[in-house]
Amino acid sequence: MTPQEIHDIIKSQFGEIILEAKLENVPDPSIKIQPEKIKEVSLFLRDDERTQFDVLMCLSGVDYKGKLGVTYNLFSMTLKHKITVKVEAPTETPNIPSVESVWKTANWHEREAFDMYGIHFEGHPDLRRILMPYDWEGYPLRKDYETPEFYNGMRVPY
Repeated sequence: MTPQEIHDIIKSQFGEIILEAKLENVPDPSIKIQPEKIKEVSLFLRDDERTQFDVLMCLSGVDYKGKLGVTYNLFSMTLKHKITVKVEAPTETPNIPSVESVWKTANWHEREAFDMYGIHFEGHPDLRRILMPYDWEGYPLRKDYETPEFYNGMRVPY
């Protein structure tokens, strides 16, 4: 199935939730959708017999300076096609529905995006830091992050 066909299936099922599509002449074709619809679209893409996206290969946080995003790389083991779905949210309120109940592999990926970018995944069963200490302040992969000079009395090397 081509990226254009996947785009058309999403559009026919959900209407105007697609905000942007980069489908041709790019290494990873992508479809950007409204963030509040990500769980609903994910369930559809996993369960629809035409798409069967049974694998979430990667979920990554992104800082776009002024807004935060999440990129979902999906693959179908049965049909051997893939697509990237993207969402964006304001930096001040980066709330995005969790897809952990759709693909269990999203559990740790969402925790990492929360820890490094401060993206809050609504409905995640255990959203807490996974890489940084629980009392660390800030989100180290945001572009405006400033590394503290000290943490608990110890100099932070950088």
